[in-house]
Amino acid sequence: MKKLGMIAAFVAGFFVSANAHAACGSIKIAEMNWASAQFMAHIDKIFLEKGYGCNVELVSGATMPTFTSMNEKGQPDIAPELWANAVVIPLKKAEGEGRLHSINTAPITELGEGWWIPPQTAKKHPNLKTVLDVLKHPELFPHPEDKSKGAFIGCPAGWGCQLVNANLFRAFDMKKKGWLLVDPGSAAGLDGSMAKAVERGQNWFGYYWSPTALIGKYKMVKLPFGVPFVGSKHWDGCIVKPEQDCANPKPSAWTKSAVYTVITDKFKKSSGPAANYLKSRVYPGKVMNGMLVYMQANQADGADAAAEFLKKHENIWKKWVPADVAAKVKG
Repeated sequence: MKKLGMIAAFVAGFFVSANAHAACGSIKIAEMNWASAQFMAHIDKIFLEKGYGCNVELVSGATMPTFTSMNEKGQPDIAPELWANAVVIPLKKAEGEGRLHSINTAPITELGEGWWIPPQTAKKHPNLKTVLDVLKHPELFPHPEDKSKGAFIGCPAGWGCQLVNANLFRAFDMKKKGWLLVDPGSAAGLDGSMAKAVERGQNWFGYYWSPTALIGKYKMVKLPFGVPFVGSKHWDGCIVKPEQDCANPKPSAWTKSAVYTVITDKFKKSSGPAANYLKSRVYPGKVMNGMLVYMQANQADGADAAAEFLKKHENIWKKWVPADVAAKVKG
């Protein structure tokens, strides 16, 4: 009789497990080709498999190909970290027609592009609280080839942000104020200029973005511009365009970076409570930058970083899900 009871319990457990998998089903998650997105994809895989019984497959992705595939083919099911500024118009259309849903419009806090200075510069010169403050003091950021001018480090040629920085340089009349716009030449050149300055205790002023390992490693300070955002019409119609198409750029703060977790309509309708996890999971910016520093320093991949995060930041991720789900993830 006891043996029959054990068999019955086993069979019941089997069907509960099978039903849990059936409820969520087989899903595909885009593992994008940059570190933070790879880390997030592996975290989502763990939570959805262990916490909600999904069958998860990670598939390679990048912003444009992943969005196009989700929009046209309904696969993959989830893009954990989609930088939506690049697809704002077609994404809005896809949402309006019910194909895609931005289930989480702030999965990472404190992210975005802008102009930065090192922490030692901010500490030594507490008067430099905004970009407008910095622009009054080019002498603190001498150009390596012309010490009488200040150096502003922009984007390498060919990057979209090169046009934005060049137009803002003109909008703020920086040349007249004693500044030169520096093209770092490459991603390595941009990174190297920051690293060299910070490690030598020198001042540095330039463009960068977060979340990134470098911002986390050096604890760079993002400056408010001291002026409001000029508005999407002028930004999209002038600031992001080549100089010949932007004759009169106006001073502006950087446009807000839109980073979303996007899901297909099929996943929204079939995932049950698993979708609530995606709505709730938010990474504090400093924690995300710290994870990227960990990945770079240890040559860790997304799976390694996910394991480290679950171990070190239980106080964060336990808030994303009900207690019974958290216990499954931890177990």
